[in-house]
Amino acid sequence: MNFIEELKWRGMIQQMMPGTEELLKRERVTAYVGIDPTADSLHIGHLCGVMMLRHLQRCGHKPLALIGGATGMIGDPSGKSQERNLLDEQTLAHNVACIKKQLARFLDFDSGVPNAAELVNNFDWMKDFSFLDFAREIGKCITVNYMMAKESVKRRLNGEFQDGMSFTEFTYQLLQGYDFLYLYQHKGCKLQMGGSDQWGNITTGTELIRRKLGADNEAYALVCPLITKADGKKFGKTEQGNIWLDSERTSPYAFYQFWLNVADEDAERYIKIFTSLDQQTVNELIEQHRLDPGSRVLQKRLAEEVTLMVHGKENLDIALEASGILFGKATKESLVKLDEHTLLDVFQGVPHFEISRSLLEGEGTTAIDLLALHTSCFSSKGEMRKLTQGGGVSINKQKLSDPLQNITVSDLLDGKYLLAQQGKKKYFLLIAKAE
Repeated sequence: MNFIEELKWRGMIQQMMPGTEELLKRERVTAYVGIDPTADSLHIGHLCGVMMLRHLQRCGHKPLALIGGATGMIGDPSGKSQERNLLDEQTLAHNVACIKKQLARFLDFDSGVPNAAELVNNFDWMKDFSFLDFAREIGKCITVNYMMAKESVKRRLNGEFQDGMSFTEFTYQLLQGYDFLYLYQHKGCKLQMGGSDQWGNITTGTELIRRKLGADNEAYALVCPLITKADGKKFGKTEQGNIWLDSERTSPYAFYQFWLNVADEDAERYIKIFTSLDQQTVNELIEQHRLDPGSRVLQKRLAEEVTLMVHGKENLDIALEASGILFGKATKESLVKLDEHTLLDVFQGVPHFEISRSLLEGEGTTAIDLLALHTSCFSSKGEMRKLTQGGGVSINKQKLSDPLQNITVSDLLDGKYLLAQQGKKKYFLLIAKAE
C-alpha cells in the first residue's frame, strides 16, 4: 500500500514538504505524531493523528507516538487563546500510562514486526537538559526572526488574544523542534505528522535538523486538515463537552450515538478518515447511502467501525442493544445489563423524577400512586387506569397488568432507578434517593 495515496483518497493531506512522497516510496520510514498528555484519555479530536499513524503502519512504515510529557508542562500556543494548565510529574505519568493502553487498540506495539509501533515521551530526554545547555546547543540554531514569523506566534503578538504570549510558550516551537532532532538522531525518524495548526512547529523541527546536522540531512513534514463539521463548527464537541475514548468519561453507548447522529455530508468524510475500511467498500457504502439516505447506512457503519476499534466487540454489542431500548422491542433483561453510566446516557433526554427510597421499602407503594400521585408521569389516576387496561403502561420494559401492583425496592434497576413507559415512545426515569 502507498501511504500518500491512502491518505489522499481519505482526504487526510492538507500540506506536505516536497520530497515526502518520494521518501516514503524509497524506504521504510519512521514517522511520529505528538500527543498532548493533559488528560488521562484521548478524545476524538486526537483520532485523526492516531489514524495517520495506523495507516502508516498498515502501509509498512514505523509509527512513533510521542507523548509530550515535557511540552505538556508548558503549553502550545497553536490555535489556543490561553496557556494550558501546567501538570506535575505524577499526573503526567498516570496520563501517559492510560493513553498508551488506548493507543494499543490502534497500533501494533508488541508483535515483534520490524515496523512495530513505539511510545516515546519527551520528558525522558528533556528532564536532565539544563536551560544553559539548551540555550547553547539549540537556542543558537534558530533566530528570533524565524520564530516570530510563525503564524501561531504572530496571532498572539498582533493582539488577536488579549493575554499576549509568555516566554514559556514562545519557546514551545524550539522544544518541539528538538523532539524531532532527538528522534531523528536516536530513532532514525525522518517524518513528523500532525494537524495543520502544527505546520509551523513541525517545520521548525526540519529546519533545526538541517542547521544543527547539515543541509544534507533529510527531514520532512506532513499535516492533515483540521476536522470540522459541515456547519463549520468544531468537530468532536457536544453540549456535554468532549467525546472521550475512555468509557468512564464517555460511555460506549454515547460514543456510538455521536457517530450515528452525524450529518450525511460529515458521514461521507468521517468514514474515510476514522475507519480502516478500503476505498471500494467506502465508495459502495456512499453510493448505497445516496440512493437511500433515510436508511443511514453510512452513519450506522461508521458508528459500528469506530466503536469496535475503540471499545471492542463486547462494548459495541452493549451500545447496539442500548440503542434499541428507546426505539426497539427491548426487554427487562436488556435494561438490567446496562451500567449506571449507560442507563443515564440512554435516558438523558426523558423526564426525570426524584422519589424517596423509603416509599418503596417494605411492601412499597402501588404503581398508580407512584406514577400519578408521587410523580406526574400520568396526569391522573383515571388516565393511568385507562392506559393500563389497554396495555399501554410498562415498568422496566414489562407490561403492567394491574395499576394496584406494588412497586418495591426489589424493582429498582442498579438499586436506584425505575423506568416507566407510557405507550411506545414516552418514557420517565424515576430516581430513588435515600433521605
